[in-house]
Amino acid sequence: MQVKEPLCSSEIGSLWLTYQQKTMIQRILEYFLERADDQEAKNIIGMLWQELDFYVEMIKGIFENEGVVIPKGFTKEDVNLDAPPLFENGFDIMLTRLLKEVSLGMYSINLNMAYRADVMTVYEGLTMVSYKIYKLSTLYLLKKGILTRPPIITPPKRTEFIESKKYMKGFKPFGEKRALNAIELGILHHGIETNNLGMQLITGFAQSAKNKEARQYFEKGKELAKKHIKTFQDLLLENDIQFSATSGSTVTNSTVAPFSDRLMMFFIDLLNGFSIVGESFGTFFTLRNDLSLKIMLLAKDVYLYGQEGLEIMFKNGWYEEPPQSEDRDQLINQTE
Repeated sequence: MQVKEPLCSSEIGSLWLTYQQKTMIQRILEYFLERADDQEAKNIIGMLWQELDFYVEMIKGIFENEGVVIPKGFTKEDVNLDAPPLFENGFDIMLTRLLKEVSLGMYSINLNMAYRADVMTVYEGLTMVSYKIYKLSTLYLLKKGILTRPPIITPPKRTEFIESKKYMKGFKPFGEKRALNAIELGILHHGIETNNLGMQLITGFAQSAKNKEARQYFEKGKELAKKHIKTFQDLLLENDIQFSATSGSTVTNSTVAPFSDRLMMFFIDLLNGFSIVGESFGTFFTLRNDLSLKIMLLAKDVYLYGQEGLEIMFKNGWYEEPPQSEDRDQLINQTE
């Protein structure tokens, strides 16, 4: 009989973080289900909730079998299903789509840190769920006219190779800058799309959070999202490309919080990490040096903003501590 290998540190850490994220998403979906009045949107949200619940229970089972304490995560205490709508129609699926985009990136990392077959099965399954929901959400939003497609360019007719380092130049204010390539257009479009959605989300959080420090933090995040949007839009306009984003007026005038301050802070922390990863990608794959520098500076702002958020969460006891390795110095000193 083959003895099952114990969970290694990376697997415990990945499953712990996944449990936090999935239970948080379940609470958000429960609120959206309560408030949605479009049946197709309800079907997408309900399908995702059921799929996530299956894998949350699977993670709990793995932890129980291994004698690992079940994390608290986010519970019914973190959602107020009686809260009036904080966002207008369409926002629920826009946010669901963004969450699945974040998840797809996370699962690739999680799967690379898995060594046991049952842990791999968790992330393989969650990946397939995310692909399905991302596709359904995208098609729904396009059909409803809520989602804006990236700019259209003339299709290339022949292959060409870069023959000069001038291709990277973009710093000189009066110097000649080449037109943006398709990769750069895609990165800038994505940056506007995600920050526009993030600005709406954090505006709703700012006007409904109970904790004053959290409210101020969310207000600061709203201004940071605006800075991102303006930077990316200016770069497109310099290239004679007008970006038509979805309306930013999807936040209602409600001041009743649908979620706990702890959940809202954790959610923004998750999106901060997603933003830094996305902007690191943008810095690497943009080939004009002025774009790379501007995106890099924005990523620095997000990092500092994220650190400030963690300090607020630690101060208020809102961040559940991840599983720790043994403190050998402490164990040795206890025997003295």
